[in-house]
Order: sequence, then C-alpha cells, then structure tokens
Amino acid sequence: MVKYIGTRELQSFLATRPLEQVIEGLAAYIKADYLRWQQFDKTARLASHSAVGVIELMPISDGRLYSFKYVNGHPRNTSHGLLTVTAFGVLADVGSGYPRLLSELTLTTALRTAATSVLAARHMARPDSRVMALIGNGAQSEFQAIAFHRLLGIDELRVYDVDVGATDKLCRNLRAYPDLRVVRAGSVAEAVRGADIVTTVTADKRRAVIVTADMVEAGMHLNAVGGDCPGKTELQCEVLSRSRVVVEFEPQSRIEGELQQMPADFAVTELWQVLAGEACGRVGNEDVTVFDSVGFALEDFSALRYLDEQLDARFTQQIDLVPDLADPKDLYGAAVERAPTDTLTAALNLLHA
Repeated sequence: MVKYIGTRELQSFLATRPLEQVIEGLAAYIKADYLRWQQFDKTARLASHSAVGVIELMPISDGRLYSFKYVNGHPRNTSHGLLTVTAFGVLADVGSGYPRLLSELTLTTALRTAATSVLAARHMARPDSRVMALIGNGAQSEFQAIAFHRLLGIDELRVYDVDVGATDKLCRNLRAYPDLRVVRAGSVAEAVRGADIVTTVTADKRRAVIVTADMVEAGMHLNAVGGDCPGKTELQCEVLSRSRVVVEFEPQSRIEGELQQMPADFAVTELWQVLAGEACGRVGNEDVTVFDSVGFALEDFSALRYLDEQLDARFTQQIDLVPDLADPKDLYGAAVERAPTDTLTAALNLLHA
C-alpha cells in the first residue's frame, strides 16, 4: 500500500493551520535540502512543448529518496474553465524503488513557490522592505502576497494585472488580511514606482517585457517568478545587466529563466551558495537584486518530504498502487487472480438488480 494525498486531503490539512505556517514549514525543508546541495543527483527538467503549453517532468534524488513532479503550463486553459498549471508527484525509496507517497502538487507547488520566494528574499531584499508590487494577479498571487506579508513584513501591496477580473479576485481574497494595505495600480510602472520588492508572476508563454530598466530603482529586489520556460520572460535584459542575479540551478535557468536572454558568460550565483554563506545575495542597500526563479526539482522533493512527514493518517489515504504478492516472482498469478468473493458477489448482485 502506498500513501496518497489528494486535493481533499491537503485541503483538510490546510484547514487546521494558518497558510503562512505551512509556507514557513516548507521554507525550512527547502533550505535544509539546499544546504546539502552536493548530495543531490540533479538535472534540468524534461520538457515537452506544444503550441499551447508545456508538460514537464522534474526528477531528483539524494541517494536515499527519489522524487519527480509532473507539471503542465497551459496559459489558455482558463478560457476553458481549466487551471493553467496542474501537478502531481511521487516520492520513492531508492533502496527498493518502491513509491512511498503519491501526492497532488497543484496546490503544493503554489505553496512551495511562495516559500522559495521568501527564502531567497530574506537574503536578497533589504531588511527594511515594506512595500511590494505584485504584477500578475492569477493563481499564484495570493500565496506570494500572504508569504511576503506574514513572513517578511510587507505591509503595502501594489497590484496590477491586464485582467481586471484577476485583480478583483486577488483583492477580494486578501480582505482576510486587514493589516495588509492593498493598492490597485493603473499600470506596471505605477505599481513598481517606489516599491522595495517587485514580484512578477505572469502566465503568458511569450517573451514579454513586464519590467523595464527605467522602472528599476536603487535597492530594489525583483522576485521574477513567471518566466519559467524557453521563450518566456518578464524582465528587460538591461534589468539583469545592472543587477546581482541569483538562480536555483544554473544549467536549467540558462534554458528557461530570465537568464536565457543573457550571454553564456553572464555571471550568476546559485541559491544554495547564498544560503550556505558562500556568496552574498546583497552587499549594500543600493544593490539591485534579482531572484530568477523558474522552480527546481529540489523544491518539490522538499515539499514531498514535508507532506510525507507532516501529514498524519487523518490527512492521508492508502492505495494499492503496487501489487502485494505472496510470491514476488509470480506476477502472472496476480494478473489472473479472481476478484475477492465479496467484490464478485457485489458485482453479480448489481448486474441482477
């Protein structure tokens, strides 16, 4: 039997504690795993692109546990009543190859993305940051807003999206946080002006220029989340040229992050180096810093570890994903074995009803 966490199970767990507590817990797991960076067998994610979106697999292992995430990104989905991003993942034991957890990762990805953003910002943003611009008010936006408000001290949020309905939704949901002042901006430039932190989390799969160099002020920290596949960016390349840039896994970010716009010799720092104290995320208050966040498999590995360890039997199910055989060499026997008598009887009764 394999532990299973579906959307309903995760929702039940989230109902028992504040969202920011879960995000903080995930951030602790993510930091712990980044601090043992050298133990991981790492690779850029495997992507299958189409004209309308992308489907990706994100594998990683620390030699004891193995995980992968299946995730898609289809920006047009919302026009059909579907989510832009969906995901699920598996955590397995390397020793036996057996899966130990199958879990939803759609909600969890939003939570771990916010956790990673805050984790990076603690080392890259100015400690006195209080105002954040949030560009892109879709499915990820509330998680980013709540994380930065509750865990980093942001008390004013300037919000903007080309979709007015998305901003309406964000403002409505953030009423649950009366200490956070939410200001609707009329443009990206208006939202960004005077902000300490700028978070971009737009969905369009294209080389967009959401933030231009003339909008960037000394001391800003840019949390660039939306540019996460080849051909998709949010920042003008001149923004990167004048900034201290931190990425998750450089080989992957060169392919699909904001970094894809830059020459191969453009210098960046990996997040694990900043967390380990081997490099600085920020040197002075005038620095402009960019966290080029594309999402890396280690963060999903950490999230699956968190779910496996923190959700007890109240919030999980057991499913028979793998056959349980009396003779492990007789797989054929399982294929031709008759259904248990009670199941067969119930099926016959249903047919004769």
